[in-house]
Amino acid sequence: MKPFNFIKAAGGTQTVKQKKRTGRFIAGGTNLVDLMKKHIEQPEELIDISGSVPASIGKKAAGIRIGAMARNSVVATNPDIIAAYPLLSKAILAGASPQIRNMASTGGNMLQRTRCPYFYDPTLPCNKRNPGTGCSALTGDNRMSAIVGWSENCVAVHPSDMCVALAALDANVIITGKDQLTKTIPFKNFHRLPGNTPEQDNNLPADALITAVEIPGNAFQKNCFYLKLRDRDSYAFALISVAAALHLNGTTIVSARLASGGVAHKPWRWYSVEQFLEGKQANAQVFQQAATLVQKEIKTLPHNVYKATMLQGAIEVALQNCLNA
Repeated sequence: MKPFNFIKAAGGTQTVKQKKRTGRFIAGGTNLVDLMKKHIEQPEELIDISGSVPASIGKKAAGIRIGAMARNSVVATNPDIIAAYPLLSKAILAGASPQIRNMASTGGNMLQRTRCPYFYDPTLPCNKRNPGTGCSALTGDNRMSAIVGWSENCVAVHPSDMCVALAALDANVIITGKDQLTKTIPFKNFHRLPGNTPEQDNNLPADALITAVEIPGNAFQKNCFYLKLRDRDSYAFALISVAAALHLNGTTIVSARLASGGVAHKPWRWYSVEQFLEGKQANAQVFQQAATLVQKEIKTLPHNVYKATMLQGAIEVALQNCLNA
């Protein structure tokens, strides 16, 4: 690991002013430290923001606000989250391990980088790590790679479970820039598809700091489910994950939310499926029909063809479990 200076953030508006071009903010460090050990990230200084960024969780008139420093375990077990946004709690508890959830922050979770094995191996080409060198996964072992939204430059997938739920719940990201101004980025626009710039994971401006996440109120408290399919039951990243939520009037679907992890460079919303479900009856036949629609959007790679069938089945199961939640 390259030597670095460790600085405690001054707090308030001074935090973003402290950051130099070669520095990085650090919260829980559950991803950044690993990247530093692998020499993928080599900052000259780390600015500890754990005491200067809000960690509170509070109700708002139109929803709830989660401080960017709120630990994942705290968010998942917060009574207001469990009561009003249980899908978020379910998703967080499906991720990582209790030890990591105790350290990981909300903002840091959003900024974690892909776990593509080629990204983590500095001896192999990777456009995300070293732009212009090529994508080893494109012609290599792409069993866990993307099936939608990928480009010839990168087929990596986003690793977060929490972010899949935030995408489904139409969250907003609150940031503070170097100019001291507070801005809001809709969660659906926060993460990026690889395109020609796979090294850019998100649309967070340079030197800006995530301060909070806001989730608007919704009617998905009763009928929601998070399904995660992986190689082992714990401490493994998703092959396919599905965050599903239904607003029902009797047995009629008033509105639906559906998002997936393990399929793209960003949490993926299945808008066409949501639109199909609106006004339909909530039953197995409708869910089966809805799940087939994803096949129109996906494009598999040589080693992940299995994901097409797995995804369709996962969506059916997740929607059915919304009725049993």
